[in-house]
Parts: sequence; structure tokens; C-alpha cells
Amino acid sequence: MGLRIEWWLAFGLGLFLIVGSEAQLEVGFYDDKCLLAEAIVRGEVTKAYLRDPGVAAGLIRMHFHDCFVRGCDGSVLIDSVPPNKAEKDSKINNPSLRGFEVIDNAKFRLEDICSGVVSCADIIAFAARDSVELTGGLGYDVPAGRRDGPISLASETFSSLPSPRIGLAQVTQAFTNKGLTQEDMVTLSGAHSIGRSHCSSFSNRLYGFNSTLGLDQDPSLDPNYAAHLKRRCPRSSRNRNVVVPMNPSSPNFLDNSYYQDILANRGLFTSDQTLSDPETLDQVIQNAEDGFTWNINFAAAMVKMGQIDVLTGDDGEIRFNCRRPN
Repeated sequence: MGLRIEWWLAFGLGLFLIVGSEAQLEVGFYDDKCLLAEAIVRGEVTKAYLRDPGVAAGLIRMHFHDCFVRGCDGSVLIDSVPPNKAEKDSKINNPSLRGFEVIDNAKFRLEDICSGVVSCADIIAFAARDSVELTGGLGYDVPAGRRDGPISLASETFSSLPSPRIGLAQVTQAFTNKGLTQEDMVTLSGAHSIGRSHCSSFSNRLYGFNSTLGLDQDPSLDPNYAAHLKRRCPRSSRNRNVVVPMNPSSPNFLDNSYYQDILANRGLFTSDQTLSDPETLDQVIQNAEDGFTWNINFAAAMVKMGQIDVLTGDDGEIRFNCRRPN
């Protein structure tokens, strides 16, 4: 389990920012409402992680995908009900997102001891923090008090979530649109040091890269790494379920090896390798050389991201079942 960064440190460094909302979330929000809330979530995440370490990456990614669409409101958890297709069933999220059963299990236990108190949005935020810590990152205090949104539309994922196939200007703009900086983007991209990807997310770099120039393979991709990826993801494969680790150096440990891989031209996605651009290269080098500082910055950036367009007070609701609005 990772070390823990105290909230007062992040605050003292000026890293506690409210993004896109006048709301004030609070550390310890449930202390007088549902004292065991965070402990119960942590217990469910830990049990799931011990069964399948890969679920941690899924929960971190779920938090990101929730916050970038309609803000951190738990809308990514809502099931599709015809004729509406919900966020989780968009091409971007299905089948790549995982860990929904962890949130369900935590919510079931919380409803048993303090019904209608703990939001699904807060459960996701707690679960992401716990996943960071379980995979070797720094723990951090999560300001809470989010409420759940009742709307989930698959169509909104395409305009809100950055594609893995875009360049630096586009991925920077996607984060800027959510009140995050380019530095935040580079820092948060380090989450790709854990987790896995389907071949379809990066096959454009392996086959038919640029027919105009006669390039079948992305020349910015390390040839040995490309050969490895081609063995795992052959051109003729029609199996959509084939996956590879996003970070070949340490696929189960949240660390700065992601940045070392970028410097070695082993960024898996176009949106990863684009960070070697001169505009962001200095930050990549710093992160590659100083993993502890990156960990501190990553924890603070997760807190910042977790406050995008949150619902608080009388806005939204507290869902009794995370898969459907009340």
C-alpha cells in the first residue's frame, strides 16, 4: 500500500482548487453522517483488488470518465433503459470500463447502515483514491459532498472524453475545457502506467499509419515495441477482446515508468507519445526522473479533477441504486 499525502500539505501548496463549480466539498463530509462510509468503500475496493489487481486501474479510469462527462456526478454508473443509451454503453466506455460491481457492493453495504446518505459520485471518488494507494501511489484525502446526476447519455461521451488517437493540442484542449491545465493533463496521464487497452485503441499506429507517405507503421513508435504489439494484435485479428498492458515496464504499479517509456518511444497511444512534444517534454523528463514529486502532483491533480462541475446542496440526488436515478 502506498504512502499518504496529508490534505493540509496539498492545501498549503495551493493545490486545492474548485473546478467549474462554486460548491465547497469537504474532507470528512460523512464523519457526522455515515462515519464508516470511506472505510466500507475501501474494504470493497481492497477485496476486489485482491481477487483481480486490474480492477484498480478500472476504478481510476471510471472516475476520470465520470468527471469528464457532466462532471463528477456518478452518471457513468447509470444503466441504459431503452430508448436511452447511457454513458457506460458508448463505444468509448464499453467494454473498456470495469469495476461497476465494486461500486454496487459498496453502495449496497452503505444503504444498509445509512440509507440515502452517501452518493454514488462520492463512492467513485473514494474508490479511485483507494485504487491509487493500493497500486503504490500516494493516498490523499478526498473532499466529499457530491450529489448524483439523473441524466446519462452515451452521445455526450464522444465530445467530452479525449480520444487515444489525438495529438497534443487536442488532448490539451480536452482538459482545458474541464478547467484543467496542460500540466494537469501531463500529470494525470501517468495513470496509464497501470491498466490495459484493447488493440483497436492503438492499431492505427501499427497498420496503415499514413498511406500518403507510404508509412504502414508510426515511425515514432519503438520498432521492438511495435513488433511486440503486432504479435499481440495481428492485422487480421477480429477478436475485440484482446488486450495489452498500457505500460510495458510495470503494468500493475502506479509509478513514473510511464514517462520513462514515453522517452523511449514506448507510449502506447498517440495521446501518450505526443507528450514527447517539445511543449511538454521538460515535464515528462522531470516526471521520469523524480517519481516522488510526480506522485505528490498526481494526488493533488486527482483531487482537482474530482471537483469538476460537481452537484452539491439541493442539486441532484442521492441515488439508492447507483445504476438508476431515483
